Amino acid sequence: MSTTSEHAGQAALSICEALLLAMNDSGLLPEHEILGVLRDAAATHENAIGSEVETEKHRAVADLINTIISGGNSVRRS
Repeated sequence: MSTTSEHAGQAALSICEALLLAMNDSGLLPEHEILGVLRDAAATHENAIGSEVETEKHRAVADLINTIISGGNSVRRS
């Protein structure tokens, strides 16, 4: 991945996390729905098919999303 692509990915992740926090803080989405969105995203990548290289990339994305879920980065938990 090029540096520009890596920076774009990090920026997108930060923006998405900020949006999820804002939606939770404003009451638009409760915690369980935000976690559902994240779990659905992880499952999409866990179930992706393709070449071995593509599957490894999807697995890495799923692992990152699951780490975010475990760490509580996108939801302010009580």
